[in-house]
Amino acid sequence: MTDSRPLQGESPVAQLDVTISACEDGAFQKRGHKARILSPAEAEKLAKEQVLVSDFKQQKLEKEAQKNWDLFYKRNSTNFFKDRHWTTREFEELKACREFEDQKLTILEAGCGVGNCLFPLLEEDLNIFAYACDFSPRAVEYVKQNPLYDAQRCKAFQCDLTKDDILENVPSDSVDVVTLIFVLSAVHPEKMHLVLHNLYKVLKPGKCVLFRDYGLYDHAMLRFKSSNKLGENFYVRQDGTRSYFFTDDFLAELFLSVGYEQVVNEYVLRETVNKKEGLSVPRVFLQSKFRKPQRET
Repeated sequence: MTDSRPLQGESPVAQLDVTISACEDGAFQKRGHKARILSPAEAEKLAKEQVLVSDFKQQKLEKEAQKNWDLFYKRNSTNFFKDRHWTTREFEELKACREFEDQKLTILEAGCGVGNCLFPLLEEDLNIFAYACDFSPRAVEYVKQNPLYDAQRCKAFQCDLTKDDILENVPSDSVDVVTLIFVLSAVHPEKMHLVLHNLYKVLKPGKCVLFRDYGLYDHAMLRFKSSNKLGENFYVRQDGTRSYFFTDDFLAELFLSVGYEQVVNEYVLRETVNKKEGLSVPRVFLQSKFRKPQRET
């Protein structure tokens, strides 16, 4: 259940305490601790969008959430998302959490989709065993059908992390790293804590959840019409899949309420320039690390 869809749009107006780096896709990326500031036109647009989708339709969307993601993968097969070769660059813990060089790491990719993050990781690092789960049974089947899928190195399974007990597939306190990348935004905000509780059970004490997802005022948020609004920072797409846009305060409160410790929690602003069309595409993400505390001795 992963999503980081490419978009085109306006230039960002931003005020960040930042570090700036060029990315391999030609984009520029800034990290900092202040949210993007809207232009007057953007602020006016959002201020007008106060009418919410009806309660009846919202309940229907929640009930049919799994079906809508399954249909998404039926339509797009394995062709929608690009393989994520940037994961180890952005999250040093995928390598740095080893106590010695050839240590076998156990990771869990929560919301694996069709394996765009999973398989590049397995190819790059031969000393990883990966659990991978997704809300969509169809996505999990695509993972298992991939020629790179090896039951000796990974275990893929279907799981609704808001209600299924992950301990049925992953042992307690057994995982070195959990990745939660463009996943939590697709969950209803009232159920997000249930996902984090589930992940907490399998994470080793002292180890981290690596998080990346949509941030407040990302261009995707500004593209939604008022008829798509479900709640504060929460929207539905035309295909019935949903997306939440996080603030750093909301995310921190969510993780801390479950018992995690904050390590890093910052906005990432990316601007990709399409020189041919003279467009810049502003994207805002949250990139964070939250740790399960060490047990008291």
